[in-house]
Amino acid sequence: MIIDITKLKSNIVDKIDIDESINVDEELLKETDIIELKDTSVKGFITKDDLNSYNLNVIISGTMVLPCSVSLKPTNYDFSCSIDENIEELLEELGKTLKNSENTIDIFPIIWENILMEIPMHIVNEDIHDVKLSGDGWRVITEVEDDSESVNPELQKLKDLLK
Repeated sequence: MIIDITKLKSNIVDKIDIDESINVDEELLKETDIIELKDTSVKGFITKDDLNSYNLNVIISGTMVLPCSVSLKPTNYDFSCSIDENIEELLEELGKTLKNSENTIDIFPIIWENILMEIPMHIVNEDIHDVKLSGDGWRVITEVEDDSESVNPELQKLKDLLK
């Protein structure tokens, strides 16, 4: 997502508006848990401050399709995040530099990093009524259980010997 900042650099305009849809390459998606990105857009603007540095103020929103943590079924997850920071500092955090001689800024690395930070650690599909959560000798634990309830009887005998 390359933005032309020539007018902003020349002080012709105070800000450059951004209203773009994002299409992410499938190779980038393969490196993540994201199956698909739908209706992802970036809306906001870029401004220049008195020190000739550029500030990015955008809202990223869309829908991620992620595998369910229980059934691995594709599950939609709506997300939205905002960025309001200095572009040079953001690119420095990502290990990239802003070239002052150019009249364009590529903000895609910043956008992509913020999308990745919105991936939830755990997502459950609403339609998992038929998923088996227990079986012969096993069950899914959803909360931390108290250890005193599940004491091994053999260890309990050893504990009695020490009394």
